[in-house]
Amino acid sequence: MIKSLIAVSALGLSMAGVAGSVYAADVSQAPAKKIMVFYPGTSGMEWILKGTEHGGAKAVKRGEPCIGCHIDENKKMDESAEIGTKILAGEKSKNTALEPNPIKGKPGSIAVNVQASHDDSNLYLRFTWKNTGFNSGNKMDADNPIKLAVMLEAPGTLENDTTGGCWATCHTDVRTMPGVTDDKKTKYVNGASLAEGKFFDLFQYRSGTGQKIDGYIADKRVMEGGTALSEAKGELNGDTWTVNFTRKLSGGAGDVALQPGKEYNFGFAIHDDHTAGRYHYVSFGYTLALDNPQAGVNVVKQ
Repeated sequence: MIKSLIAVSALGLSMAGVAGSVYAADVSQAPAKKIMVFYPGTSGMEWILKGTEHGGAKAVKRGEPCIGCHIDENKKMDESAEIGTKILAGEKSKNTALEPNPIKGKPGSIAVNVQASHDDSNLYLRFTWKNTGFNSGNKMDADNPIKLAVMLEAPGTLENDTTGGCWATCHTDVRTMPGVTDDKKTKYVNGASLAEGKFFDLFQYRSGTGQKIDGYIADKRVMEGGTALSEAKGELNGDTWTVNFTRKLSGGAGDVALQPGKEYNFGFAIHDDHTAGRYHYVSFGYTLALDNPQAGVNVVKQ
């Protein structure tokens, strides 16, 4: 799941206790939403839509979001951690083990605090979580200990877009799925068209290189071309990761324009332990909106 993330240079200053920029002070005081990211294994969209494999297939086809079944905040019920733990252990979900190569010792989920604020020009996002400390020794991406990617999309424009975060872009025929021989096929969205405004906005932070990636996902994943992402920065301070993004409310091709009064599909993913491809943690799909307490992530004006 992937288009460039946004952050602020004041992160290092604020975490060191030094007076930083207005951005860091503002977003750090925005309400925090705890969102669990969990290990999804090989649960691509085709698996989700197969009724003999996934009990929620009918609900998904009706357009109901995954969190409708898996999360109930009123009852303090969140199945994310349980799902990730079972997948990593190699347990079968009905007929299929969603991780053909179980990973011993890797946590099934990570609790992430998400804070969001805006001014007249920019969206500011802040993600904080405890470092898992897990080290497999298998450095798929040797340059980057962690990566964090965010996806945004205007609801109603794409097939399965309201379902669950990145699953509309995650298919069982992409290059890192088991048995796939095409090593070039990236994530994609059925029926997507950048020219027609049918795409997922994607931005990403890479810890080792310090890169900010600003792209989109349509008929393929493109990791460049966006103009909305101004900055993406992160830091590991003790046992806590913090990643900040600064993104313009609007941009160019592949950038979703954020407008008051509208909700947008929102999801994010974390690669830890130098992982790449499908070996990441993902959130379910939420909504994000400017100054709307009813949205999954409320972006408050500061």
